[in-house]
Amino acid sequence: MDLYAKAQTLGIQTEYIDGSGHRRVTTPEALTAILAALPPQTPRRIVADPVVVRGGQGARGGGQTQLAEAAQLPVQWKLTSGTMVLAQGEAHERSITWPSGLPEGVHRLQLKDASGSEELPFLVAPDGAFGGAFERCWVIAVQLYGVRSARNWGIGDFTDLQGLLEFAHRLGADGIGLNPLHALFDDRPGDCSPYSPNSRLFLNALYIDVAKIPEFHVDAETQAALAQLRSRDMVDYVGAAALKWPALRAAFAAFKANPGLGRWQEFEAYRKEQGVLLSRFACFEVMRHKLNTPWWEWPDEWRQPNDAACTKLRRARDTAAEVEFVEFVQWTADRQLGACQALAHKLGMRVGLYLDVAVGVQSDGFDAWNEQTAISRHLGVGAPPDPLNTAGQDWGLAGFNAAGLEQRSFEPFRQMLRASMHHAGAIRLDHAFGLKRLYLVPRGFGPANGAYVLMPFEALLAATAQESTANRCVVIGEDLGTVPPGFREQMNGWGIWSYLVMMFETDDQGVFRNADYYLPDALVTFNTHDLSTYAGWRSFSDLKTKRALGIDPGETDQGRWDALGHLDDVLRRHDIHHNDFYSVVSFMARTRSRMMAVSMEDLLGIVEQPNIPGTVYEHPNWKRRLPVSIEHLASAIDIDALKRATRERSPA
Repeated sequence: MDLYAKAQTLGIQTEYIDGSGHRRVTTPEALTAILAALPPQTPRRIVADPVVVRGGQGARGGGQTQLAEAAQLPVQWKLTSGTMVLAQGEAHERSITWPSGLPEGVHRLQLKDASGSEELPFLVAPDGAFGGAFERCWVIAVQLYGVRSARNWGIGDFTDLQGLLEFAHRLGADGIGLNPLHALFDDRPGDCSPYSPNSRLFLNALYIDVAKIPEFHVDAETQAALAQLRSRDMVDYVGAAALKWPALRAAFAAFKANPGLGRWQEFEAYRKEQGVLLSRFACFEVMRHKLNTPWWEWPDEWRQPNDAACTKLRRARDTAAEVEFVEFVQWTADRQLGACQALAHKLGMRVGLYLDVAVGVQSDGFDAWNEQTAISRHLGVGAPPDPLNTAGQDWGLAGFNAAGLEQRSFEPFRQMLRASMHHAGAIRLDHAFGLKRLYLVPRGFGPANGAYVLMPFEALLAATAQESTANRCVVIGEDLGTVPPGFREQMNGWGIWSYLVMMFETDDQGVFRNADYYLPDALVTFNTHDLSTYAGWRSFSDLKTKRALGIDPGETDQGRWDALGHLDDVLRRHDIHHNDFYSVVSFMARTRSRMMAVSMEDLLGIVEQPNIPGTVYEHPNWKRRLPVSIEHLASAIDIDALKRATRERSPA
């Protein structure tokens, strides 16, 4: 079997049409690297894909799976959950009808015929994801790090988030949308992209309000240093970390010496609840600091998760407290974030926190170490060339792979969802196309030389529906860009919402779609963190900035003038006769889409966007602070205009 034929049997698409309509073929060298980076796998003969039994089929029976032509009848099958046999039988025809009463969950299906045996995941899922307990609502989207307040430490924190929730509630909003809160690298605070995490299972400790830890008391030296951090227009991550991490250590020491009433018991309960994942994360962080090299260069004992080694590390005199400190920090972050969602519920907000989930992780971080079968560290997740990024993109992130997820019964994917949904009323899956296929770029190759690798789409949708219903959390799939055929229909069919950016909702002539065009089960917003703000868009600032950076903006000045004219036209068609941002909000509020997100940058008239894709040091990505503090937001925003624009979506 030649290289390209082998790739095809393993679900690797070696050629594709890019966003500009050009046919591209992966080179043999890049394809060889991709194959080498994926876990060993043998194409299945009897049933090709993981089995999904949906909704009432699990209770009533009647779900059916077709056997492949290569299967030799009869086929014996056995369905297990752990050590328990749920059902078994023998198929004498080319299909199996599954019995009724199967419990919801992810099970294992064993198949055997005269030529051999195979095993694969078997998912019993609800009819669809949680649909939300509201008709139509709206949220304010905020970059939490950039929130300015009189009391924070130069970076927005969870106490600021509580203030934002109270502010949003007064406006009639039902929640706050946030950038990813995933754990980054504490010893690399300058690597601040929230979309390049150490772990999607744990939280970024820089968002902790240290002053709120009961055992902590700030000293005079720290107080003096805080004034300078608070005055800056950009987040000084290095400076904030230099103050916050020693403060967290001081808080931990005080907690160990004299914990507040019942707090040690709460800490122990959290550790028990988190179990082996928290223990591994804490041990990984301690070893990462101790060895100061990538985990694949560590001693053999630590190159794979090793719970026996973790137990030794937890008991060793020189490391036991370090492990406990990492766990204490995560407990503190979890409790403070949980208090935010509890406040939202108390206020009667129908969403509360709307959290973002990154598409991948850093290859030298915890998740990639902990899930070496399901995550491929030698492959970077990215996107092929398109009109906005003509060279293609390699985001430098390691993503899930199909074979590894199936071997692990999708548990790593479900853990990621569970962690994100724990304190959220809605989440957004960044680059949701990754559920169907991932564009993977082998290390050392340019982003135009990647390949699409197919994912078990139906099974991932089923697993998402399982976690969504269990956590009563709406799931929004970011489906922007080159859309695979049938993707949105299948995703929406499972109750996962679309992500509609008004800036892109135009026909082939650039005419903006009318309000009734927008899907009901969707979130609508004018832009994203990767796109221009409204003020920047109207002023052509984004075009000028990209050109100055040597980036092709994919749009001419005349194209922008045309777009501005088309915007005026669609607003007038809906009897809206101004074109300020509140007028745009009024239009979006009239769409059928059940959630609307309004960015804080647009409400404040900020010109610069939070992030410019394709830049790292050339632009201050993920650093800009809001120009006004949270205490003065009400005077910086036209509250009456905003309430008029959103009245259709605000509670009576």
